[in-house]
Amino acid sequence: MTPSLPAEFLQTPLAHRALHDKTQSRPENSRAAIRAAVEAGYGIEVDLQLTSDDRAMVFHDYDMARLTGQSGPIRQITATQASSTTLLHADDGIPTLDEVLDLVAGKVPLLIELKDQDGAMGTDVGALEQDAVRALQGYDGPLALMSFNPNSVAELARLAPDLPRGLVTSSYDPQDWPLSEETCSHLRAIPDFDRVGASFISHEVHDLARPRVAELKSKGVPILCWTVRSPEQEAEARKVADNVTFEGYLAAQPG
Repeated sequence: MTPSLPAEFLQTPLAHRALHDKTQSRPENSRAAIRAAVEAGYGIEVDLQLTSDDRAMVFHDYDMARLTGQSGPIRQITATQASSTTLLHADDGIPTLDEVLDLVAGKVPLLIELKDQDGAMGTDVGALEQDAVRALQGYDGPLALMSFNPNSVAELARLAPDLPRGLVTSSYDPQDWPLSEETCSHLRAIPDFDRVGASFISHEVHDLARPRVAELKSKGVPILCWTVRSPEQEAEARKVADNVTFEGYLAAQPG
């Protein structure tokens, strides 16, 4: 039985990479951005990357340069080194998933994206999924996991069958992805939804008119979307999507 996406994920807008604003010393996926989202009552979307000692860190990019000013893959340093690598526009380092779970503590919905560790959306996955599942043992609160890589979602289903999981989906324009056209074409069609035991998708906001999205919606599949950047774009997205992942403005709260 595929676990359902908790209802909170259809009600509370999700702050993309938490409620970040570097002008307010709250860079993306930072502790400050997470605290701000909790205080504002927004759901939170964060990303996971893996360190050399197989720890799940809350960080978006594969290379650290854009977010820390220090170049090099996060995959080539330890969790201790990552924690001591200061984020730009902040005075603290990259947080572990364990730290973020303690900060959120079930107060708001938490949507966790596992970044592809295979490099080509293939089957060379496992370590990031394992450490994420370890950290999530005993976590109490609305939670869901997702990945662009269907094989990552399948691994999550194997490791933690009771945790809600979904696919991040896209138009997969080959110009925007370091993937083969064949891989883009495959993923664009969202063929793996049932195979991996997904219960929702989070789809690219500019591609919500895709017939496959409508097909899944007609079957009762919850449709989230990324990334909405204005109230006008949100209003248009909500014609299809059940909820939005937003940044750069404050999405309207329900009620």
